Amino acid sequence: MREEAISRVALVFSLFDANGNGYLDADDFTLMAGRVNLAARDSDEPAKAAMQAAFRRYWTTLLAELDADHDGRVSFDEYTACVLSPERFDATIADFAESLGALGDPDGDGLIERPLFVSLMTAIGFERPNIDALFDAFGPSDADRIQVRTWVEGIKDYYAPDKAGIPGDHLVGDPVG
Repeated sequence: MREEAISRVALVFSLFDANGNGYLDADDFTLMAGRVNLAARDSDEPAKAAMQAAFRRYWTTLLAELDADHDGRVSFDEYTACVLSPERFDATIADFAESLGALGDPDGDGLIERPLFVSLMTAIGFERPNIDALFDAFGPSDADRIQVRTWVEGIKDYYAPDKAGIPGDHLVGDPVG
């Protein structure tokens, strides 16, 4: 497992711990889904419902796979073991990525504009300079848009334990050129 993957997952864990108790629990995913959907003002209700369902699936997958002591929460060590095991988590990440991509494309043209991308990523908790570095790494058009498909694949790559030097690495630490 690559150190870059562990750093990416550590960042996501800290962001998904929306209530700040040091564990992931159902409340975290409800809070996060609400923040993300609020940021997607122009998205339709089916897209918002799909995003909420994706957050619920993310949580229920973690709970089912990892809550060995049945306390209804997931520690960082438990989280890392699951999300960096593609055979256990790929379908959940794919669902999450597709739902977030759809939320970012309210007009259905297959493109996401920087302002909405920034809004969604900020709602998740990423830092603005890192968000901009990621967007730029996806190769925006002259109209400052990226392909939704590119973003969806980038989300999937973010969780891949064997990948390094990917656009998602811009979200961790200082943004790289």
